Amino acid sequence: MFKFSKRSITSLLTCEEALQKLAKTALETSPKDFTIICGYRSKAGQDAAVARGDSQLKFPTSKHNKFPSQAFDFVPYPLDWKDIDSFKEIGEHILDTWDTMEESSDWDIEWGGHWRSFKDYPHIQITRRNNG
Repeated sequence: MFKFSKRSITSLLTCEEALQKLAKTALETSPKDFTIICGYRSKAGQDAAVARGDSQLKFPTSKHNKFPSQAFDFVPYPLDWKDIDSFKEIGEHILDTWDTMEESSDWDIEWGGHWRSFKDYPHIQITRRNNG
């Protein structure tokens, strides 16, 4: 069984509780180890992500810019940015895990690997449903 590092836990603690639970539950049953590299992103962090080409959204429009964050970024461990198949395997596993969770009735989930114009394989985000 895999365990999150201190860095992953610190990043997760900046996220919505539903995302924290999702990441922990997904890791418990994951076929591969993964780490969380980002939760909340400040203006400086978002500006840097845009400059690197890791994001297309200016502050404060990213789900990472809300506090608590409505997004996290994961990477397979050990990290190999070119191993897209590992990102896909973990991304799909996270989505499958979400479908089994009680929180899925209150939130919609998206994985950046499913986006058409900008593939963001490390990115998971949630949006609160309007149930009222």
